[in-house]
Amino acid sequence: MAASAPAASTDAFSLHGFITHLVPTSIFDAMAKNEILQIVVFSVFVGTAVAALDDKAPAVLHLVEQAASIMLKVTEFVMKLAPFAIFAALASTIATQGLEMLGTYAKFVLGFYGSMGVLWGLLFLAGAVVLGKRVIPLFREIRTPTLLAFSTASSEAAYPRILEALPKVGVRRRIVSFVLPLGYSFNLDGSMLYCTFGTMFIMQAHGVQLSLSQQIFMLLLLMVTSKGIAGIPRASLVVIMATLTYFGLPEAWIAIVLGVDHLLDMGRSATNVVGNSVAAAVVAKWEGELDDMPVDGADGAERPATA
Repeated sequence: MAASAPAASTDAFSLHGFITHLVPTSIFDAMAKNEILQIVVFSVFVGTAVAALDDKAPAVLHLVEQAASIMLKVTEFVMKLAPFAIFAALASTIATQGLEMLGTYAKFVLGFYGSMGVLWGLLFLAGAVVLGKRVIPLFREIRTPTLLAFSTASSEAAYPRILEALPKVGVRRRIVSFVLPLGYSFNLDGSMLYCTFGTMFIMQAHGVQLSLSQQIFMLLLLMVTSKGIAGIPRASLVVIMATLTYFGLPEAWIAIVLGVDHLLDMGRSATNVVGNSVAAAVVAKWEGELDDMPVDGADGAERPATA
């Protein structure tokens, strides 16, 4: 049962098939079948068209914004019942597969945090290459927002603290106000890492083995579908479910990671904060908008840029 679904979809893993599959025959059909890539492509076209109209379609823009708020509120309602679902899913998994499943969960969590540590090291190294020794005070200043994101499992909760922390290391506010919102939609390192680990764990736990080409395809797929993910707890589960559906696997398989999702979500959120903070500082350096270190906590927004 587990292996038959991906085997039936191996013909779709080609560049031609991937590109042709991006265009939906009907947006309603794509929504009904949960074809996340087709929905993303359609949304990009609609968003581009609305932006090109300038102020000629304010009602449409307002409607979309309100719809997004409604969907987030519905998700919030569902998440309030999540603890009961997690208890039931974890109890069912242990009852059917035994206590050794706890060891498997432990390896999963340790593997994720080990990879996250490597990613943090790469982010620090990249920051050091561009920023030099100033990467150290940068990481020192973002400790508070990073810990806040980790403890709340929400990078959105840490957003105001990042806005306060980055100017303290000389990143001008106009760079912060531009890079951070963009990064919160398109530079989600932690979310990408978590979605990859979660999807692979679910597949392997059910006996589904992907070839190297399929794994690469999955990474490319997640690079697209993880963009714009909400910075709230358990938001990554939606992307993982969409990925399972694309591979012809049951969405219900997501239940196997619910028991440890919060532990991983904490690391995901913290990594997103670190990645976007480093990105903001690097962009500021490249654009000549990185000021001298402010003295006594003064805002460096008006200081002359260093060479």
